[in-house]
Amino acid sequence: MADGTIRIGLIGAGANTRLRHIPGFQAIDGVEVVAVCNRSRESGNSVADAFGLDHVTTVPQELLSDDSIDAISIGTWPYMHRQFTMRALEAGKHVLCEARMAMDASEARLMLEASQARPELVAQLVPAPFDFKSYATVQRLLGEGALGELREIHVTMLNAGALADAPLHWRERRDYSGTNTMMLGILSEVVHRWTGPTERVTADATTFVTSRVDGETGETHSIDVPDSIGVMARMASGARATYRVSAVAGGADPAGNGISLFGSEATLHWRMGDSMRFARHGDDFEPLDPDPGTAHEWQVEQDFIDSIRDGATVNLTNFEDGLLYMQFTEAVYRSWSEGRAVDLSEV
Repeated sequence: MADGTIRIGLIGAGANTRLRHIPGFQAIDGVEVVAVCNRSRESGNSVADAFGLDHVTTVPQELLSDDSIDAISIGTWPYMHRQFTMRALEAGKHVLCEARMAMDASEARLMLEASQARPELVAQLVPAPFDFKSYATVQRLLGEGALGELREIHVTMLNAGALADAPLHWRERRDYSGTNTMMLGILSEVVHRWTGPTERVTADATTFVTSRVDGETGETHSIDVPDSIGVMARMASGARATYRVSAVAGGADPAGNGISLFGSEATLHWRMGDSMRFARHGDDFEPLDPDPGTAHEWQVEQDFIDSIRDGATVNLTNFEDGLLYMQFTEAVYRSWSEGRAVDLSEV
C-alpha cells in the first residue's frame, strides 16, 4: 500500500466471489484484484480471463508470501477458512472471509484469537445480507422498547431445495461444511444482530434425502447433514426463539419465510426481501419503512476497504459475532445428535 493502492489476492473464487467481491472491489478507486488461487488452474484461468486478472496459481502460499498483496479474500468452502485466515493474518494481510465462518466453534475461536493477536489488521466476515435495509430500524425499535418486553422470536425458512434432482452440493457434505446446517447460521446471525445472543438450545433434525451423485466423480455420496430441523432456544434476554428450517417443504408459501418478533406491547413481522410490518396490540398491521438514512444495499467490499483505509469499525460482520453464530450452529448440532439441551457456554 506504499502508493495508496490496496492490492487483493483471492483464495477461492466461488460464486459469491465472482458475483459480488471481484466486481465490488474493482469498482473502488485505488483497489486492485491482482491474483487468484483456485483448486484448478483451469478454473483460475476462467476467473482471470473474465475479470482481467494477471496472476493465476493453485498454490495459496504464493499469495500469502507475496509482500505486494495487502489483503486476502477467502472464498473457499468452510473447511479451509481457519487455515487460510490464520495464515493470512500471520503474514500481515487483512482478511475478508466468506460466510459460514468455520467448521465449528473451536475453529472460529482460533480465528478470533489470531485476529486479536494482530489488531492492526482488518478481519471481516461476509455478513448475512438479508436485512441490510432494516436491521438498524429493528435495533432502534427494540432498544427503545417499542415492542415492550420481547417475549418470542419465530424464525421460518421453508423451501423444497433438497427435493430437486441435482448433484451433491458442498453444503450437504459435512467434511466441507462442518456443523453448519442449511441456512441456520446465517439466520441466527440476523437474530443475534437484532436481539442479542442465544443462551441455550434444544433441537431435533432429520435427513430425508440421504444420498446424491457427486458431479465431479460420478459416485454416489451419502448425506448426513439435516434437511429438516427445528430448534427451541432461550435468549440471554429471556426471550424464547423457535427456528423452523426445511429444504424438503414442497409447496411451502415463500411469503411466510422470515422472522417475527412478539413483544408484550407490539409485534414486528420481517419477511425475506427485507420488508417489515408493525402493529401495536389491537391495531392493524402497517408497512414499516426503514429509518431515514439507515437503509443500504450490498456494500461489503466498500466496508472492508473503509476499515483498512480509515480504521472504520467492522460491524457486518466481525469475528466476535461470527464466533457467536458458530457456537449456535454447533450447539444445535450437538443437541439433535446427542438428544439433549445444550448451553452455548459449553461450546
